Amino acid sequence: MGKITIAIDGYSSTGKSTIAKQLAKLLGYVYVDTGAMYRAVTLYAMQKGYIGDEVEKVDELIADLSNINLQFEYNEDLGFSEMYLNGVNVEKEIRALPVSKLVSKVATLEEVRKKLVAMQQEMGKEKGLVMDGRDIGTVVFPDAEFKVFMTASPEKRAFRRYKELLDKGEKVSYDEVLKNVRYRDYIDSNRKFSPLKRAESAIEFDNSDMGLKEQLERIYNFALRKIEETKG
Repeated sequence: MGKITIAIDGYSSTGKSTIAKQLAKLLGYVYVDTGAMYRAVTLYAMQKGYIGDEVEKVDELIADLSNINLQFEYNEDLGFSEMYLNGVNVEKEIRALPVSKLVSKVATLEEVRKKLVAMQQEMGKEKGLVMDGRDIGTVVFPDAEFKVFMTASPEKRAFRRYKELLDKGEKVSYDEVLKNVRYRDYIDSNRKFSPLKRAESAIEFDNSDMGLKEQLERIYNFALRKIEETKG
């Protein structure tokens, strides 16, 4: 069976990573979570004091980008790859709300996006890849054979994220999470460089009222059709 590149974009908390991860497993493809890459850079910036609720030392962060090493390492027990920042596993830290609050600010920086896009394109040279993020189908892999743009209402996405954080032991309120979801939507969609938008050839996939099983079945069948089309 021929291999293709699959780009999954969409708004925050639409379950892109979960679907992409499971789809890659079904197809025997490599999975890359680009959101984890931006979150790791954000965590680094926070640790160095370059960014915070009232701190934005953008020039210092940009000057320090060469010292940021990102690597995915597969965890056999978990069944997926975890993010390592300069040799340290930061998978838990990058998923916490403090990073979520600031990641969109870091992701607006052209220099950061250029660095990470170059890394992502290098990862996808051999195809057989499922990558999710905000600009995969428009910037990273504009020629991807299969593109999906995932969306859902802000309220549904906030509830999912709120429940996920509670399950991890985080102390958050639903209103706080909803505010963050709406803020990230605005920043992601209105940034000057590489804004979040649906690629013309992408399938718009609203999962507001869908369970995970139904989502995966539908997208998996779409993917199989695209793979068949490329063979012909």
